[in-house]
Amino acid sequence: MTDTPAWSPDRTFWRNRPVAVTGATGFLGSHLTAQLVDLGANIVVLVRDDVPGSPIADTWTDQVAVVRGAVEDTALVERMLGDYEVRTVLHLAAQSQVGVANRHPLSTYEANVAGTWSVLEAARRSPRVSEVVTASSDKAYGAQPQLPYDEDMPLLAVNPYDVSKACADLISTSYHRTFGVPVCVTRCGNFFGPGDRNWERLVPGTIRSLLRGERPVIRSDGTMVRDYLYVVDGALAYLRLVEAMASDPAVIGQAFNFSTETPLTVLELLDALQETAGTDLEPDIRATATHEIDSQFLSAAKARKVLGWVPTVSVETALVQTVEWYRQQLDGVDT
Repeated sequence: MTDTPAWSPDRTFWRNRPVAVTGATGFLGSHLTAQLVDLGANIVVLVRDDVPGSPIADTWTDQVAVVRGAVEDTALVERMLGDYEVRTVLHLAAQSQVGVANRHPLSTYEANVAGTWSVLEAARRSPRVSEVVTASSDKAYGAQPQLPYDEDMPLLAVNPYDVSKACADLISTSYHRTFGVPVCVTRCGNFFGPGDRNWERLVPGTIRSLLRGERPVIRSDGTMVRDYLYVVDGALAYLRLVEAMASDPAVIGQAFNFSTETPLTVLELLDALQETAGTDLEPDIRATATHEIDSQFLSAAKARKVLGWVPTVSVETALVQTVEWYRQQLDGVDT
């Protein structure tokens, strides 16, 4: 794809709008919260753990209200929504690592499944809430006989992380259809971009290795196919969806895929990163990844048609921007 002129959120819509964000200190959450701060929203974030700040989150930490506690605590979430008179709820809090889910499934289910019903139940009991967006994943689709995934496909998840996201997805639909909670679901591929300090993830971990002159470690055999979505475009997708929910009630209750529709193998992504970084290092291919699907990628046709959403940055351009950001951040730093 080529770069597209950026869609701009409606500043009038977001100005002084009471918004709650769970998972705000995470990778996508930090970018989404930064955009909401720039738009002038009144933001409250739910934070469980004190973790080292990221350069993205550091730009807004003193400009939002903070509630401390676990997303599984329904009473706490309901108090937050009531005390801050929240209109829009962006539920991103999750245990997001496949490997962690394989080793510690219970904590993943608690965060991703119980955390979702907790937020939805709190929203159900909070009459001022008018939009809820729940973060699912492309992995909720599981292994399908045909690709790309589209929103009409059944959710066939099997592995622990995938199942946790499929459950959250179905619970969201249930709360809408049974109780009328105004919720939509997002299903995205793998986010990448500035600010991700989880070095276990492919993009930041590979970039750090390349910039250090070290062989990049590939845990799979390199042939797995995935979607990669620039995190800034991911944040814009959430804002676009909320605006659509507010203007068109028919949008509420639906699920939407967001994707650049540019699937890449792990080795293809590695080659693109090497070209951008100016390196040519032999990868350390370990082929130890387990309980993962070989090919996963999404159709974003529905988001284009219903929401008018398109990614504004191509994967190629986004990789250049991402490598440059890490080059500046890691220059002279032993991270």
